[in-house]
Amino acid sequence: MCHSLVNKYNVAGPRYTSYPTVPYWNMDTFSLQQWKNSLQKSFEESNTSEGLSLYLHLPFCESLCTFCGCHKRITKRHEVELPYIKALLKEWSLYRKLLDGKPKIKELHLGGGTPTFFSPENLKFLISELLKVSEIAEDYEFSFEGHPNNTTQEHLQTLFDLGFRRVSFGVQDYNLKVQKAIHRVQPFENVKRVTELARKIGYTSVGHDIIFGLPFQTEADVIETINKTEALMPDRIAFYSYAHVPWIKGNGQRGFKDDDLPSGDSKRQQYETGKQLLEKVGYVEIGMDHFALKSDSLYKAMQNETLHRNFMGYTASKTQSMIGLGVSSISDSWYGFAQNVKSIEEYYHLINESIIPVFKGHILNTEDLIIRKHVLNLMCNFKTSWLDNAMMFDELPDILLKLKEFELDGLLEFERKQVTVTEKGKPYIRNICMAFDLLLQRKKPGTQLFSMTI
Repeated sequence: MCHSLVNKYNVAGPRYTSYPTVPYWNMDTFSLQQWKNSLQKSFEESNTSEGLSLYLHLPFCESLCTFCGCHKRITKRHEVELPYIKALLKEWSLYRKLLDGKPKIKELHLGGGTPTFFSPENLKFLISELLKVSEIAEDYEFSFEGHPNNTTQEHLQTLFDLGFRRVSFGVQDYNLKVQKAIHRVQPFENVKRVTELARKIGYTSVGHDIIFGLPFQTEADVIETINKTEALMPDRIAFYSYAHVPWIKGNGQRGFKDDDLPSGDSKRQQYETGKQLLEKVGYVEIGMDHFALKSDSLYKAMQNETLHRNFMGYTASKTQSMIGLGVSSISDSWYGFAQNVKSIEEYYHLINESIIPVFKGHILNTEDLIIRKHVLNLMCNFKTSWLDNAMMFDELPDILLKLKEFELDGLLEFERKQVTVTEKGKPYIRNICMAFDLLLQRKKPGTQLFSMTI
């Protein structure tokens, strides 16, 4: 990779799990009632035809991983499980009262925190109660995130019996020095055990999460981690850049010094080396930071151009409505976003008052909706067009001038009323999307809000 391009484009920028991105949500005009109205509209339009996605945030962890940017509560007290589950079910009942008809669940994902912090019995109770009052779509997909150190056969079997067929395990890196720095020590044997157990039980998609750019991590560490990953051949791999944002996440990301992190050039080389190794053994790059075998649904979605991206990352099927339950969860009606309160105590208080626990959000205007489509097209298909007048907006000519710089660098190509990202340009997809991000350009932040793009 060209060092001059890395230096040129290694700037702070969003990962675009949404547009507008969270720091640019318009809080001045947002209200809980507006959010409810937007979700009702979306539900009426799409529930019958495609169903909805449900994300459950399970925030508890027994120990703090210092690379983690998620909202979590560190505790070893497992008596917290049942009160939290009851609050989730109460929140779901508040949403069901809002919606006209029985929700049809197409996607269900358990994230965290550590979902496998919860006992199999409590997870069974939670999912069973949710599904009792819902319809399940024919082509549903249920998935969860498992910690290799505490995911048991009983966890895997219980969730499989409830309809889960996809699981992802956080690997990060196999080098012990790196693991100690990020406070996530887990031997390869633990990952091997849960991967093989999941396959034996019948899971059809097993994923591994690998991170590059971690403290003390070298290119040799990435090679070792991917060589060990090859021995297990997970169906899909999230191979993504460590987001160093301690100014947002506080001391949780200060378990090491900034000097312990690889440079931008070293970090990019880690990615390029990892990508080559993954492609050599049969993985195909999917969107940004994701790889899948050709037998996996994520690859098939990319081929069919049905790949979608939301707050859960890349998904093989799109739903217009996504409801997030639990502390800090983000919901998406397509016409609006809403995020829940981040304090467990405040969450419990609002739920007990029968109030949907949203504390901020954004209702998209016409311009937002058009640019959101362009950003999604680029993030999922590496191309976008404005052949359809509905994809035009006033500032498009100015954006096209900005994109000329990327064309000169060989990162994208123009063809009639379309831009296509080149192979050389794929590592810079966040930067290309930033050219479309009018809110980012109109109101440049006074402080750094995002991780670096490279």
